[in-house]
Amino acid sequence: MKTMQRFTLSGVTLALLLSLGACSGMSTRDRNTAIGAGVGAVGGAILTGGSTAGTVGGAVVGGVIGHEVNKK
Repeated sequence: MKTMQRFTLSGVTLALLLSLGACSGMSTRDRNTAIGAGVGAVGGAILTGGSTAGTVGGAVVGGVIGHEVNKK
């Protein structure tokens, strides 16, 4: 079981490092949209007990709000 935990931790760490590098060329608006979608997905999952519809709905709403932040 320890080997599986170590493998999972390594995979999560690798995914985190790759995702951090993916945002380097994004505009501020793109970054806000991505952050809003991520936060909305987590919020939707928590509020609906992990349902797929709640997670996707939260991501959509969060992405729209993130896109509209600081709009001139």
